[in-house]
Amino acid sequence: MKTYAYQTKSFSQRLSGHLRTVLTHKKYVAEGCFRLGLYRQGILHDLSKFSPAEFISSVRYYEGYRSPNAVERELFGCSRAWLHHKGRNRHHFEYWIDFSAMTPETAFGCKMPLRYVAEMVCDRRAACKAYHGEDYTQADAWNYYVRTRSRVIMHPDTRAVLEKALILMRDEGEAASFAWLRSLLKKTKDLDYTAESLGLSHEPLE
Repeated sequence: MKTYAYQTKSFSQRLSGHLRTVLTHKKYVAEGCFRLGLYRQGILHDLSKFSPAEFISSVRYYEGYRSPNAVERELFGCSRAWLHHKGRNRHHFEYWIDFSAMTPETAFGCKMPLRYVAEMVCDRRAACKAYHGEDYTQADAWNYYVRTRSRVIMHPDTRAVLEKALILMRDEGEAASFAWLRSLLKKTKDLDYTAESLGLSHEPLE
């Protein structure tokens, strides 16, 4: 029978570890959002993690090197904490997945408002910084994304912006990625963008 890392930790270790991870993550997201002028989003980011529906199971399954949701998913086939989280946080592309029998694909991604795409970039960067610590590199967010890229249900225009920002971060650094996103936010309304209008392609960038 598999032994999980959370089973070897005391309650106090799991509680303090989870709080430290969440607060570190929020700090990095706030830092990124503030650089983009998204002050409200930076402050309110992931507050649902402190709700009982998410906090209790996250402490219970805390391991330190990956999300407690991954452990809960392995154990029970789904993560109730994640289902609660994604339904309340618009910076997750899963929030924007809809279903219809009238479209070629039953499940499809709605276009995300640009400010939430920008927050998603901040979120992915922050998660990597929080979990990788001193081993973090600016390529980590892209590398994490490509592991599940083929299974992601996301609007093509949203995908194009996300991939451009993550590749910029990987190849030219965080400053270049944030500068590009900041310029988009200044000149483009939330949903008034397409891949073509931004000079991007719907085809995978790499």
